[in-house]
Amino acid sequence: MLLHRGERIVAAVIALLFVANGFLIPRSAAALDWGGYAVCIAIGLAAAALGLAYRRSGRSEEIALAATAAGLFILFTIVGSLFNHLLLPVGESRLDVALMAIDGRLGYSWPDLVAATAGHPALGALLRVVYLSSLPQLIAVILLLGFGGRRDPLHRFLVTGVFGALIAIGIWSVAPSFGPAVYHPVAAETVEALGMVVGPAYGAELARLAVQGPTLLSPTDALGLIAFPSFHTVMACMAVWFTLPYRRLFPFFLVVNLLMIPAILVHGGHHLVDVLGGVAVFALALAMAGRILQPRAAAASAVTPQT
Repeated sequence: MLLHRGERIVAAVIALLFVANGFLIPRSAAALDWGGYAVCIAIGLAAAALGLAYRRSGRSEEIALAATAAGLFILFTIVGSLFNHLLLPVGESRLDVALMAIDGRLGYSWPDLVAATAGHPALGALLRVVYLSSLPQLIAVILLLGFGGRRDPLHRFLVTGVFGALIAIGIWSVAPSFGPAVYHPVAAETVEALGMVVGPAYGAELARLAVQGPTLLSPTDALGLIAFPSFHTVMACMAVWFTLPYRRLFPFFLVVNLLMIPAILVHGGHHLVDVLGGVAVFALALAMAGRILQPRAAAASAVTPQT
């Protein structure tokens, strides 16, 4: 078969979400940017088709792995994000107050952290760059594993990401949360000093979407909706875990994603418990991916570390 087991699993999830979106779109009051979504889907399909063409020709399985995985990643990102937004409106958050109470018992205050970081503009700027590196990091890992011919880790990476996203969306759909930025005002000079990714304006828009729903759905302005569990944390864990065998690259990914923790809190507008929840979701998704991809995933653990 042209698709390996891991690729078939991801493709099946994409197909199911595509059908679900087709069911939900007519029931949504929002206008849809058909052209924008068509372009993104075309890019994903083209990448996957390129990979499958290389596999069918037998010219390069490495290119086939990388291109197919990249295409599936793009397609899942698009249909998954659209599905998440089609679940709106979900009503006012029923979870944020409880999450803030837990944070308080842990000694964490988002406004205090933001104010403290604003006193160090260089640190705030660095954390912004780190926060925005999440998706590029995942693409880099896909290319690293794909062009390295590491089929089993690559497919476990893809399936882990898909399962992690579905778990996060499932939790959010039952108990939506939007983060402390919705509830805490931040001074304009602080927002400007930090170049906040998720600031008061973003929080206000999330609060509006929760109650009123979107008026336009477009891949160019889709907002990250989920506070708990933090999917940014899931992505950070994925980048670190799957670069572990690469002795020269792993320290870089480790340092960047240790910085990702405060970046998620400050620029992502997250509760501390969101990050803890993201770690738990990653662990669950990784275990599920390993189970469903057995026995090939077990054999992959014996691969000699790369240099």
